[in-house]
Amino acid sequence: MTTLDDRHTSHVGIHLRTWRERRRLSQLELANRAEVSARHVSFMETGRSKPTRVMLLRLSEHLDIPLRERNELLLAGGFAPEFPEHRLSDVSMASIADAIEKILTAHSPYPAVVVDRHWNMVDANDAAAILTDGCAPSLLEPPVNVLRLSLHPGGMAPRIVDLAQWRGHLLHRLAHQIAVTGDDRLRDLLDELRGYPGGISEANDPAGSLVVPLRIRHRGAELTFLSTTTMFGTPLDVTVAELAIESFFPADATTAATLRSSVSSD
Repeated sequence: MTTLDDRHTSHVGIHLRTWRERRRLSQLELANRAEVSARHVSFMETGRSKPTRVMLLRLSEHLDIPLRERNELLLAGGFAPEFPEHRLSDVSMASIADAIEKILTAHSPYPAVVVDRHWNMVDANDAAAILTDGCAPSLLEPPVNVLRLSLHPGGMAPRIVDLAQWRGHLLHRLAHQIAVTGDDRLRDLLDELRGYPGGISEANDPAGSLVVPLRIRHRGAELTFLSTTTMFGTPLDVTVAELAIESFFPADATTAATLRSSVSSD
C-alpha cells in the first residue's frame, strides 16, 4: 500500500531533481555545496529517503530556488510554507510600499515603473507617461504587462527606433528568466511576444550586449534611455522577492532636457 508520506517523498524528489537539472548541477556538485553525501541526494530524488524541512530549505538555498517555488517544494514534502505572501496594500507591507513611492518620486523627471514577476505593472511615476504616449487604451488597462506594451504593434513598438535590437534584448532577457524560474506563464508570454512583428537584430547579439539603449520617437524628437533594474535585497516575503523597479535614465543631453521640460510644463 502507498501511503501519503510515500507520495510526498516521491513528489518532492521529482521537484528536487528538476531544480538540480535546471541549474545544471550533478548530484555530487549539489551534495558538496549542501555538505551532504551524493548518495543522500540520490535517495531524496528517487524517493528512497524523505528530506526534512531543514534539508529542503538548505537545498533550496544552494539551488537558488525562488521563494514562491521554495514554498511549493515544502508543500510537496508535506511541510507548511516558509515564506509569507502579502499584498502591498497590507499594513505589514507599509514600509515597502513607502520605500517604493519614495524611489519613484525621487527618480522623477525620469521614468520608472515597478513590475512583478510576470512583468505586470504594479506602480509607476508620472514620468512613465512619456513612454506610453500614444499606446492603445486596451494595452493600458490593468493589469498592464510592460513587455506586451513594449512590443505590441499597438503599443510602444512603432515608436521604438531600433525595434529589432530592443526586441531581441527583451526576448533574451525573458528567456533567461524562464530558464531560472521554469515559470509556465512567462513561457506563454514569450510565445506571444515572439509572434509580434519586428524581427531580431543580427548585427547586435542581445546576449553579448552590456548595455542596450531604448530609443523612441517622441513628438518630433528622438529620446534615448539607459535602464537599470533594482531588486529588494534578501527579501523574506514572496511578493517583495518578485518585485523589480525598472528605472530609465537619459542617455544624452537632449533626452534629459526634454524630460525636465515635460515636468516643468505640467
